[in-house]
Amino acid sequence: MSTPRWTPVLLLLALLACGDDPTTPADPDPDPDPDPQPRADLAVEVVVPYLDAAIFLTSPPGDDRSFIVDQGGQLRIVEGGELQPTPWLDISGGIASGGERGLLGLAFDPAFASNGRFFLNFTNPEGDTRVVRYTAADPTASTAAIVAADTILRVPQYDSNHNGGMLAIGPDGYLYVAVGDGGGGGDPLQAGQDPNNLLGSLLRIDFDGNAAPGNPFSAGTGDARIWATGLRNPWRFSFDAPSGMLWVADVGQSEREEVNAVQANRAGVNYGWNVMEGSLCYDASQCNQTGLELPVYEYDHGTGCSVTGGYVYRGSALTGHTGRYFFSDFCSGFVRSFTLDGGEVTDLVEHDVGSLGSISSFGVDAQGELYLLEWGGRVLRLVESDAT
Repeated sequence: MSTPRWTPVLLLLALLACGDDPTTPADPDPDPDPDPQPRADLAVEVVVPYLDAAIFLTSPPGDDRSFIVDQGGQLRIVEGGELQPTPWLDISGGIASGGERGLLGLAFDPAFASNGRFFLNFTNPEGDTRVVRYTAADPTASTAAIVAADTILRVPQYDSNHNGGMLAIGPDGYLYVAVGDGGGGGDPLQAGQDPNNLLGSLLRIDFDGNAAPGNPFSAGTGDARIWATGLRNPWRFSFDAPSGMLWVADVGQSEREEVNAVQANRAGVNYGWNVMEGSLCYDASQCNQTGLELPVYEYDHGTGCSVTGGYVYRGSALTGHTGRYFFSDFCSGFVRSFTLDGGEVTDLVEHDVGSLGSISSFGVDAQGELYLLEWGGRVLRLVESDAT
């Protein structure tokens, strides 16, 4: 397993992501992580040799440009294989950044090419979550001239960590927003199991911030914007339209990192936190698994400390990898993938791509090709190895 290049800030970020509560779950399984098969079939190609805090990459539909999210508040463009010298957008003056705060998520309206609309998830100067819908005057311009900025979601945060931050447009055309439990270690607000609290949830809203039709909660039963509950810090999630699946990687507390996979149209999933941490009882006095969704894959902190969720591969450059789910870990920097067959993980592989730093995120471009982003390091594209 590769060793990350640590700095004090990276160490702090990893510790915040993993939590600081000493509670020990009941009856731990001594070996939750089956040994992955080593495989030297893939390599990495450097796209950008250095960015201070790159944490996401995506592309508008049908667009050859890749947009990189820098945690400090900038959106940068890679076009024709080159990082453009001028930020496409800079909101650094209007956010709080550092640790787990900052500019955390980006999603493009499917009609971005014609309407210039996109969405950002960031922590405001007070440290609370904001999702803002922006409109750029000319989507093709080298810098964004913003003609409208409308806040469509406000979520007060309890602490500085567990902000979530991922945004994505689902196959149903609605905006999904990942919100962590508010931090503090152990979910002191009990937000994960509270359907009236937006913290610890996956939200599903329209482009104006209203609850999307078909959400599981209504007046008197919970907040109608919530799609799923029981999450600790769902840093990265993704949709796989061909299989109809939603993948949620939830960062663990002190014992387990987990990957979940459910049908994307299944409303009201409860992922278990803080009754469960992975498949373990987190609070033995309240350990009732009835109605809780257990992960399809998990590993303990002998393997890593902070899962970085990725994507099911649907590109064309990596022969034989279509349909495989790729993921990593911020602390260990491995690159693993597996297939899912009848809800069971099969063909778990650890790809030998060389030494990597702390993997903050995966990214995918408009052609479906996969990228890795090292926090405080490089932007890399997954390619076939010369050994294959």
